[in-house]
This record gives sequence, C-alpha cells and structure tokens, in this order.
Amino acid sequence: MSTATLENRAGTTTLRTLYFVRFGFALVWAILMLAIAKTITPVAGVLLVLYPLFDVAAAIVDFRTSGTTRPKTPLYANMALSLLAALGVALAAASGIPSVLRVWGAWAITAGLVQLLVAILRYRLGAQLPMILSGAISALAGTSFILMADGTKASLTSVAGYAFLGGIFFLLSAIRLAGKH
Repeated sequence: MSTATLENRAGTTTLRTLYFVRFGFALVWAILMLAIAKTITPVAGVLLVLYPLFDVAAAIVDFRTSGTTRPKTPLYANMALSLLAALGVALAAASGIPSVLRVWGAWAITAGLVQLLVAILRYRLGAQLPMILSGAISALAGTSFILMADGTKASLTSVAGYAFLGGIFFLLSAIRLAGKH
C-alpha cells in the first residue's frame, strides 16, 4: 500500500472521528443554548462565543490531520471566519439578540459557503453529500438569521436549532465515512 493511500486512510479515520466529535459538541451546545436562549446572560454569551471557537479548533485539527484530502485555502478561510465570528459575537452580545443574530447570520453564510467548497473539493473522498447540503443550508439559515434580527421574533432558539441540524449533518457524514473503511 502506498504512503499516499495510508495517509488518506488515516486522514479519513481522523475526519470521521472529528465529525463524530463535532456532532456531540453541537448536540450538547444546542441543548444548553435552548435552556437559556431567552436572554443573553453571561453564560449565554460564553456559549455563543464558544461555538465559533470550537469551529476554529475543529478546522485546525482537520487541517493538521487530513493529509492529501486537505483543501488548504478554504480551511484557512474557515479558521479566519470563525475567529472573526467569535470576536464579533462577543462584541454583539452587549447589544442584544438582534446584533448577535446579524453576526451569526453573516458567519453562517460565509462559513456555509466555505464548507460547501471544502465538501466539493473532498467529494471523491466520499460521504460529503451531507456536508454539501449542510454548507448550502448554512448559507440559507444565515440569511434567515439576518432577516429575523430585524423582526419581532428575534430569538437565540433558532441558533440552537441551526447548531443541532449542523451536528446531524456531521453525524451522517461520520457514519458514511465509517462504512468506507
């Protein structure tokens, strides 16, 4: 077996594990956010900043371990966008839920488009259809967050639902990757 094949297999195994971890994190995060989503408390603020920071950490792990399946530029873009989102959400939290939804929405749009690109670039790896759908849905959801911010029903429960759905897509990809090896 060639070194590239072994590296791809190890990268696929790590990616599968990373997807399972991302599902677990999203599930727990969504449950916690739902429990406190009515207002922005200090705990809610920490949770809101933690989610994009976790995305940065996941992108770093992905970058370091994905070997030849690593789309460098989009992963760097994802890290930068998520770091900016964490900072933006931290600042927006002081202004209220509508401001948080605007920042979260902008992040969901841009990060969704990057996720879509990464999934397309990894299509041959397999199990990327859920990631393609997730990226596209993220961009649409981001638009809805921005629109919701200007309405009378601005709520963080939609952000929790978004995280949960994203976690489901990671779970589906992880399960599909598990079937490959």
